[in-house]
Amino acid sequence: MADFHQNGNVATLHNLRSASVDLLTHELTSFAQTRRISLILPSLFSELEGEALPAILDELAEVPYLHRIVIGLDQADVGQFAHALAFFGRLPQSHVVIWQDSPRMQAIHARLDALNLNPGEPGKGRNVWFCMGYLMACKDSAVMALHDCDILTYSREMLARLVYPVANPNFPYQLAKGFYPRIGEDKLNGRVSRLLVSPILIALKKTIGDRDYLDYLRSFRYPLSGEFAMRTAPLPDLRIPSDWGLEIGVLSEAWRNLAPQSVCQVEIADAYDHKHQPVSEEDASAGLSRMSIDICKSIFRKLAADGTVFSEEVFRTLKATYYRSALDLLECYHNDARMNGLRLDRHAEENIIELFARNIIEAGAAYLDSPAETPFIPTWNRVHAADPALMADMLAAVAADAAEFGQADCGAGR
Repeated sequence: MADFHQNGNVATLHNLRSASVDLLTHELTSFAQTRRISLILPSLFSELEGEALPAILDELAEVPYLHRIVIGLDQADVGQFAHALAFFGRLPQSHVVIWQDSPRMQAIHARLDALNLNPGEPGKGRNVWFCMGYLMACKDSAVMALHDCDILTYSREMLARLVYPVANPNFPYQLAKGFYPRIGEDKLNGRVSRLLVSPILIALKKTIGDRDYLDYLRSFRYPLSGEFAMRTAPLPDLRIPSDWGLEIGVLSEAWRNLAPQSVCQVEIADAYDHKHQPVSEEDASAGLSRMSIDICKSIFRKLAADGTVFSEEVFRTLKATYYRSALDLLECYHNDARMNGLRLDRHAEENIIELFARNIIEAGAAYLDSPAETPFIPTWNRVHAADPALMADMLAAVAADAAEFGQADCGAGR
């Protein structure tokens, strides 16, 4: 059910079901004549073998306004890279596959390491960072969109609605964050957002007091969505985490670099489903457990950068306050799900809340134990200042990787 509520902090653009995807596509095609629009797809090779990505490509093949698609391919060997080139070859748009594990890209990594500009551990954040660098090196896109490759309910309308706020030259927005209801298979999903992010933001406000940053994060309907679009001008100064704090990290950078009126959230779908991560209660380095720690550390670092002082006592109080807030919200979620005929395993979700409460302490200890840690990948402005030739060399490396398999680089120079 559409609504028109505004929270007063971040502009919310709703889907009032009064404009068709064809109308949005027509306008975007017009905007794209002078404001080129590119899409980044961070992908694991395993996603090429799933059911979601082939259907996503079917939808993207019908999108006329995209200037370029940049695919970041992670965890692939040489044979899998060759397969990926053929797999994405059916896209009619200009496109390029960045083989993140190729010897040439590893040489780019080594140059960064030698300059003390380590791009971080392998993961979505690092993949996206290299794709952004590639797009900036091309110097011909005004708008960049990004979404995941495991969306089972994908449609071209999602992309149109995501891109429209930043592509429309009459709108002031520099960043648009997608949101949607997390329901699928008659079940209420979105566990990390519901059971961690919402209650910890409430608990932080009670523990450390009012912060404009906390009000800003609380304004987003779904702060952990993997879909956002930006105008490319702010990209060179973007500092993002290499871990699973990417989504919170991007919002934090928008808070730091952009005026509040430049950020919006946009409703892009009526339903959304994707690959669900395991909870991984026994292994804090994987699944939702790892994700919860990375997200907490990202929030703590941002608050510390704004002057908040943390201690063991603060984190112990935060854990207790979070636990009570999360249980209160779980009651709301349970009643909401029941009234709408959706399933919610209350016992399982209380177990997840207990895990997240323990992980708040783990994240706090990791923060206190490594005060000198540099948690963000360097900005591309800093990389360019340290090695002005690296971005051009990265373009050449990607082109050479594709050329080895008889394919021209479909991305650069168009």
